[in-house]
Amino acid sequence: MSIELPRTAVALGIADPVEKARAELKAALAAIEEKANVPRRVDRAVDRASKRARAFAQQKPVAAAAAAAGVALAVGTVVWGFVRLYTR
Repeated sequence: MSIELPRTAVALGIADPVEKARAELKAALAAIEEKANVPRRVDRAVDRASKRARAFAQQKPVAAAAAAAGVALAVGTVVWGFVRLYTR
């Protein structure tokens, strides 16, 4: 049975110091990539939020419709305010 390690982890039991240093460097670079890859992090956050929104809409459809109407009203009010300020 093989345990799958995350890309940012270093396997235990590496005896060779060169191999251990390479594994640590590889894990550090993977961690930096995970942290610095903003589009991937945003994509994951959007996926999580959409899953939560779908679950909320499944559980409470009336509240979800009211929330959608509230968001539409808020966006419409902001756009209307900007247009009104621009046209003055």
